[in-house]
Amino acid sequence: MHPMNKDLRIVFMGTPDFAVASLDILVQNGFNIVGVVTAPDKPAGRGLQLHESAVKQYAVSKGLPVLQPEKLKSPDFIAALRDLKADLQVVVAFRMLPEMVWNMPPEGTINVHASLLPNYRGAAPINWAIINGEKESGVTTFKLQHEIDTGDILFSDTVAIREDETAGELHDALMHTGATLLLKTVQAIAADNIAGTPQAHIPAAAIKHAPKIFKDTCQINWQQPLNSIYNLVRGLSPYPAAWTVFQGKNLKIYKAHKEHTIPSKSPGAFETDQKTYVKIAAPDGYLYLDEIQLEGKKKMDIEAFLRGYRF
Repeated sequence: MHPMNKDLRIVFMGTPDFAVASLDILVQNGFNIVGVVTAPDKPAGRGLQLHESAVKQYAVSKGLPVLQPEKLKSPDFIAALRDLKADLQVVVAFRMLPEMVWNMPPEGTINVHASLLPNYRGAAPINWAIINGEKESGVTTFKLQHEIDTGDILFSDTVAIREDETAGELHDALMHTGATLLLKTVQAIAADNIAGTPQAHIPAAAIKHAPKIFKDTCQINWQQPLNSIYNLVRGLSPYPAAWTVFQGKNLKIYKAHKEHTIPSKSPGAFETDQKTYVKIAAPDGYLYLDEIQLEGKKKMDIEAFLRGYRF
């Protein structure tokens, strides 16, 4: 264990599972986590019991002090944060921070972002890399500055994307790569052996973006090429899922495969033997549905769906 690991006072900020891997690697390596900031508990499920974030559950299990501010500018939160006297703040999958928060510690605030910056700045980098048919993605650690995801790059690491990989699978790969990269970054900061590199100045038009995903983004346009439709399905699986209207009802598609043949049907029309397959036409082939969820039903594979469905 590096003797300096113990001295660096770190506040960690994050909410979902993706962030837990990063917090855990710091804890396992003996870093001094003086506080964890995460989202307030939210009512969830049928009984609307309060649900704690994945990061809170982990922090509580390790006896780490937890702060759950509703508002990041609230005077109570700012005072509580100041009292922790952090040397460094680490942010993984949290929300936008006001300057008074990210500028507080002497070593600043670093972020783990699930893309190779400057590409895919924004809320949904994992989804958009797959939707756009990228062959690789990665993670970047950088220092927070004014504009979102634009700070000086500290380290980055590349991860290949398989032809059939889903957003869920890439999420898990990047979660572990990101944790390892964060450890390397924090160790370099602790050893005072790091210099940031300004992000490459790419003209705005050439940068690929990763904006928040809305329901409209997820609707399949059957006039698009088959590959684009297939990438949309992969890039939104398992959440929030690509969807289409099937015989008057919304149908989510979680898994599919493709057949490049010239279709006899017009785009959006389907064919089925009512036993083993449903395929929907694109201009240049068919998308075969493998795992789906019809509005009001549970998720199922196509054969189970066809056993119970009447056309």
